[in-house]
Amino acid sequence: MISSQMLKGVLEGCILKFIAQKETYAYEISRRLEEFGFEAISEGTIYPIILRLQKNNLIEAVFQKSKSGPKRKYYYLTEDGAQALEQFEENWRELELAVNHILNNGAENE
Repeated sequence: MISSQMLKGVLEGCILKFIAQKETYAYEISRRLEEFGFEAISEGTIYPIILRLQKNNLIEAVFQKSKSGPKRKYYYLTEDGAQALEQFEENWRELELAVNHILNNGAENE
């Protein structure tokens, strides 16, 4: 299981990516995270992240009609959110490269 500390920033980036792909709502974000292997992530974890993203002006919300039930709050990316996502993706690639280098080649340097 992935530690909560490791997930903190990663989830923000993943949520921004989902919202960038299409306007979406919190429950759908939760289901998509599950589809990609984040089974242990509850909606109780997702909502504070979404609120923080809104507070930081990275996403905005609008209420839209739902096919079943009451209106839903759909989130979309702001310009600042698009920039934050771009920065996250760049940082992730650098981190992934460094960690993979250590995991795959680190023992050779000892």
